[in-house]
Amino acid sequence: MSTKLDAVTARAIETHRGGPGARRPSGPAGVGPGGRGDGPAASGPAVGTAVIGMIAALTAVTMLFVAFTTAYLARRQEPGWGALVMPPVLWLTTAILLASSGTLEWARRRIAAGDIRGLQRGLTATAWLGGAFVLGQIVAWRSLAAQGAYISSNQHSGFFYLLTGAHGAHLLGGLTALGVIVWKAHAGRYGVASHAGIGVFALYWHFMDLLWLYLFALLFWA
Repeated sequence: MSTKLDAVTARAIETHRGGPGARRPSGPAGVGPGGRGDGPAASGPAVGTAVIGMIAALTAVTMLFVAFTTAYLARRQEPGWGALVMPPVLWLTTAILLASSGTLEWARRRIAAGDIRGLQRGLTATAWLGGAFVLGQIVAWRSLAAQGAYISSNQHSGFFYLLTGAHGAHLLGGLTALGVIVWKAHAGRYGVASHAGIGVFALYWHFMDLLWLYLFALLFWA
């Protein structure tokens, strides 16, 4: 009898202290992927830190392109600026990149509704569209080269390669991260209560879209 009482008492103390005998919270606030207690309640601070880190990174990218813009606007007043004919494929690549933001947002809505398959399809479509945009940029560069517009041809063409190349490099970085996210989606790592990382990534991807629209207007209409 004493042994049973001691066992019950030990279990009660263990539960009070949150040891192995303690019951973990159930439901979305306490359960993450795989039934672990690492859902939003546990990952909230980490997600907040990730958002702050992303904002800091995007601020740095913004400052870089502000510097490029300042140099661009100053140089275009100098002799020998040169004319640049916009490759028509850029209209298509712009539409493709905007469509990729749409598929990404669709994927986020599907996982919020518990549609894992929809998430997988939306993310995969976003990755394909992002890759198509990069390929389209290569086509645009080849089109300019066919016109005789190289990096050293004139200042206008030089800035075109610089700005679009810098944007393309950042987009490739986003595609690498997206590849990891797609893999996690197909591995079942995301759920209704555990997909905040996709939202953090979406900040970066949508920023790349807006940055491209800005560069597109700057290079050919400003």
